[in-house]
Amino acid sequence: MCVTATATRVQALTVETSPLDDVRQLVPFLDPRNPLLWLRRGEGIAGVGEAVRLEFSGPSRIADAAAAWRELAGAATVVDRVGVPGTGLVAFGTFAFADDSTASSVLIVPRFVVGRRDGRAWLTRVTDASAGAAPAGPAPAGPAPTPFGPEFRLGFLPGELTAAGYGEAVASVVERIESGELRKAVLARDLHAHLPAGADVRRALVELALGYPGCWTFAVDGFVGASPETLVRVAGGALSAQVLAGTAARGGTAEADTGAATALAASRKDLVEHAYAVESVLTALGPHTATLSSGEPFTLKLPNLWHLATDVAGTLRDGSSSLDLVAALHPTAAVAGTPRAAALEAIAELEPFDRGRYAGPVGWIGADGSGEWAVALRSAQIDASGDITAYAGGGIVAGSDPVLEVAETTMKFRPIVEAFG
Repeated sequence: MCVTATATRVQALTVETSPLDDVRQLVPFLDPRNPLLWLRRGEGIAGVGEAVRLEFSGPSRIADAAAAWRELAGAATVVDRVGVPGTGLVAFGTFAFADDSTASSVLIVPRFVVGRRDGRAWLTRVTDASAGAAPAGPAPAGPAPTPFGPEFRLGFLPGELTAAGYGEAVASVVERIESGELRKAVLARDLHAHLPAGADVRRALVELALGYPGCWTFAVDGFVGASPETLVRVAGGALSAQVLAGTAARGGTAEADTGAATALAASRKDLVEHAYAVESVLTALGPHTATLSSGEPFTLKLPNLWHLATDVAGTLRDGSSSLDLVAALHPTAAVAGTPRAAALEAIAELEPFDRGRYAGPVGWIGADGSGEWAVALRSAQIDASGDITAYAGGGIVAGSDPVLEVAETTMKFRPIVEAFG
């Protein structure tokens, strides 16, 4: 575990949440170049600045983060006058997918949080307990973001795994499945672009939030995206998740669209892939729950595609925090495969790049362990120089067609490619 100098300096935090008049938009409050955001259907939290930054790495990175968070939250003095999920002390988090990734996994406690839920809005101020009075709240960070104009239109280029190379990798996985080495592996490919100097990242977040309102639009430490998949939500001792696996393109007409959803719901290949993902979630959550159940698979409509989805719900029995459950869940079969060890070995061999935080957990945690976490899909990492790496992947099972899998990843790149122009 790596803890930054900022984190070690903070012995105890003073946290105060107060109600605000209703805030209709959260994105304008963000730092244009280093936003912190968690948003769905206009509700969520936006962070400004860093009061505490904790960094982690290695196989125990998520468990280490859960332990560090309990210590930090236990030492904090919290006054919460609103009392809804996302108020009080919260940290935004994003974690690397792989145990040996060079990408850092972080928890960030902002200096300010502006939030909105169920028509109620709030402001949270965070200070070092020894630093005296809390500073004033944040103002919107300059002009409201507008869509990227022609001068910001980006051309994404293939990364280390081209479409042709991806098709070959898919064929290799299918061969391994046929030989009995594994039952499913999730392979990803990458695209690259570069943001011009002065580009306002908030513009892309607006595009993602408006274009995909039912997804979790997120921004943490330069990692941005709009994920449709809830890894786990925890509040008041109850947990929920929504498992996604199995994909089909939207139809061009209402009739074709209905046909696409119907075909997906009946697809043996997609149902098998989906069942592996649901099984892995139930197996991981079972030891932590008093009750746990899953519904029947259904088709979930997004602006650019259909997914097979299953809702999972339960009650906690062991006091686990949302991060404890994230540690138990990651990586699910939806983003790794099954058996897990064999799938991860295939991914490491066939993907010629470090996934970084793609397909890892992203979300937030509160002082009481509540939180909302998504699987970081439809996402891209922006580094300090403005270089962008976008990722998309698909689940490969028996009968997967390399040509169709390439087309599926192209569909999944669409939210990021369009958000950046």
